[in-house]
Amino acid sequence: MREAAAGFGYLFNGQRWVARHGRWFGIGLIPGLITLVVYAGALVGLGYGADDLAAWATPFADDWSSPWLGLLRTTLTVLVFAFGLFLAVITFTAVTLLVGQPFYESLSEEVDRAEGGEVPVSGLTLWRELWISARDSVRILVRVALYAVLLFALGFVPVAGQTVVPLIGFCVTGYFLAEELTAVALQRRGMVLKDRLVLLRGRRLLILGFGVPLGLAFLVPFVAVFLMPGAVAGATLLARELVGQGDDTDDEGDDGEGEAMLPSTSPHTVND
Repeated sequence: MREAAAGFGYLFNGQRWVARHGRWFGIGLIPGLITLVVYAGALVGLGYGADDLAAWATPFADDWSSPWLGLLRTTLTVLVFAFGLFLAVITFTAVTLLVGQPFYESLSEEVDRAEGGEVPVSGLTLWRELWISARDSVRILVRVALYAVLLFALGFVPVAGQTVVPLIGFCVTGYFLAEELTAVALQRRGMVLKDRLVLLRGRRLLILGFGVPLGLAFLVPFVAVFLMPGAVAGATLLARELVGQGDDTDDEGDDGEGEAMLPSTSPHTVND
């Protein structure tokens, strides 16, 4: 549990970092606000249409007697909306990071700079970075979609579908949220998706401690927008820990007055 607590600590420290650097907090809000407007409209539409979708998907139940017809379609409507909300939480981060690539890249670099030592840079053009980010996000979302379909099916299992399955869903959500967010800093360190996943699997509790509370917070309307700048900052601090560049100074080093003990590294180029 110490690893999980440490992961939550990075999430908290990231929020504290942007609170101390108000300009970067304001800059980091812009992509989230744009994405929120789009997603809010999509979820409202899903909320209005989920019952019609449930009725369309279950024509075989039209002649069922009460209460079985209502129970089936109500359950399916709830599951459809929960499935959409699950995907929204996961894809919100990916889309926001893609929209805000230049903003969050600069924010992540500033966190590295404030923590001391060399600031890794990818050396790639903005369009190349956008392409790699979009491609990797699609690969992650395919993995998430497979989990989502499996969990959706398991949701019909009595008792476990209403207790254990949601817990697993939150863990999956948190894990991949952490992957998307740490990618901003790890891509600048030359790590491709395959290497990043291997790195994260080696510290699962640390990653879940960071990602699960964030995923739960993202379920609250508007919270995701305001947490995104701090989440990127915290993920950068987490990435430093994962690659052995954790700051050995106290929190006063946030303003760049202290120097962290960092290994001597050179900027890498992200490979295709």
